Amino acid sequence: MSAPTAAQPEANNSAFYLPDFCAARTVFVIVLIGQLVALVLTLASGDRDLDFWIEHARNAAFLLWIGIGTAGVLCAVRKPLARLSIARASALVLALIVAVTALISELAYRLGESFTQPGTELGQLFPIEHGPFLLRGALISFIIGALALRYFFVTHEWRRNVEMEARSRIHALQARIRPHFLFNSMNTIAALTRSDPQKAEEAVEDLADLFRANLSEARAQIPLKEELEVARIYQRIEELRLGERLKVEWRVNDVPMRALVPSLLVQPLLENAIYHGIERLPAGGTVIVAGERNGDMLRLSVANPIPVDPHPREREGNRIAIANITQRLELAFPGRSGIETTQTAENYVVTLTFPCVELP
Repeated sequence: MSAPTAAQPEANNSAFYLPDFCAARTVFVIVLIGQLVALVLTLASGDRDLDFWIEHARNAAFLLWIGIGTAGVLCAVRKPLARLSIARASALVLALIVAVTALISELAYRLGESFTQPGTELGQLFPIEHGPFLLRGALISFIIGALALRYFFVTHEWRRNVEMEARSRIHALQARIRPHFLFNSMNTIAALTRSDPQKAEEAVEDLADLFRANLSEARAQIPLKEELEVARIYQRIEELRLGERLKVEWRVNDVPMRALVPSLLVQPLLENAIYHGIERLPAGGTVIVAGERNGDMLRLSVANPIPVDPHPREREGNRIAIANITQRLELAFPGRSGIETTQTAENYVVTLTFPCVELP
């Protein structure tokens, strides 16, 4: 086995590469793998003394008990395993898999020895040779267990690399306040200090709040209400600069504000909608931020008018923001999120779809 060889113990359970064997999904996968192995063993055995389906049922029942027993043991010892180095934990897991297999194999042999007679139809369902039966089970469980551990480790490392890349992108996004936005905001505030000091003070407070939200250490997920508040702060600052050219219509009354979303989900889309759409239109336009709940899924969309450009340029800012959001949604809701962009002659729409997970 090409075992992982980390020398340092994992600091916490979330960093450990083995899945949660207490989860129903993981147990289902183990049972499914066991049934597939049972089918392979039945096809490979070629035992003519038993009907194919009877032999398959015997193998399937035997491996079902091994799979459930192994999942139960690994569920019970996962926390202690997470405190060990990866190499020691992997060796111990392999030993536990072999031990569970040997125990169930021994029980199966003793059961057949106690309640059946050799040569009878029922007796053919149980092993006859004690030592070879235990040895075969131990070797098969060792090989399959080693392959499974290798798969879990490679998958965990891949996911961790993706998560680290996504975090670096989040930090880059948080640290990136467009220079033109900052300069324009400061110029607007400077102009307001003479004409409307009260509004200038409010603009400074909004700008400080926006910087705090963008530059602070991001939580993995925040309530949708907080995310929309950050987007509205950004809207107010841009309204000072663009005036009547910018209008934002919020259609989010029907979405649960306690739903958890990755931070900086809506504000970058609103920023791109203004920068690539409204700002390039002499008369401005309206950005529509809409949301709806459909069963256990949420849909958020940001739509903006786009200028008629005979030489359209690739929207680099949109591409980067959408790629970043796509990656973070996938990390937050693996396999259950999606992002869709639609462009017509007049509008550009970005639609996010993800599970509705509300705060308790």
